[in-house]
Amino acid sequence: MKITRNLAISLLMILLSAPLIHGQDLSKYRNFSFGMSLVELSKRVNLNPLQTKLIHKRPAVIQEFTWWPRESSDSSLQADSVWQVFFSFYNGELYRILVTYDRQAAEGLTAEDLVQAISAQYGTATRPAAEISFPTNELYRSTEKVIARWEDSQYSISLFRSSFLNSFGLVMFSKRLDGQAEAAIAESVKLEGQEDRQKEIERQKKEAGNLEVARQKNRKTFRP
Repeated sequence: MKITRNLAISLLMILLSAPLIHGQDLSKYRNFSFGMSLVELSKRVNLNPLQTKLIHKRPAVIQEFTWWPRESSDSSLQADSVWQVFFSFYNGELYRILVTYDRQAAEGLTAEDLVQAISAQYGTATRPAAEISFPTNELYRSTEKVIARWEDSQYSISLFRSSFLNSFGLVMFSKRLDGQAEAAIAESVKLEGQEDRQKEIERQKKEAGNLEVARQKNRKTFRP
């Protein structure tokens, strides 16, 4: 009897904790999961992967993909509170998601309202004195102050308010892939800078050569 009662209590605790465990899964946003391929994500939102923007191609391929849920052909999404979702890929794997909420959908809501709503999905938030960066997105300033954060050893989700767009947003990423992408972007910028300097040197040499050819030609024909 005692064993049966203990088993029943254990089962009840597992059932009660299941929603909490599910709610704290930071590896997903809606039906998108970090690590999923560009092709798979494109199918999920019914868009052609050719609409992807290539940011860097060496030493790793960095691509970006923008989706506007309210423009989806699915009429059920017309009331979506999200204005734009910005996906970033590292060598074809989803590593970063930037969500911008629609200003009208969030009108009147406070930061605490957003924290409460997001915590229902991802668990208890922390309030770090930190800033979040947007390495490749031109819609945002270089950094924004973090309002609240949800994270574990593998993933991070930060709530912020854009000072430029005057709207709330979420930045979420895989720590492993984001670290690799950040290093690749820095190396790519370095390589591109070296290539630009070499191109400028070659341009100047060519210009000087053309000028010398013109000089020698004009020396023979110039008459004061």
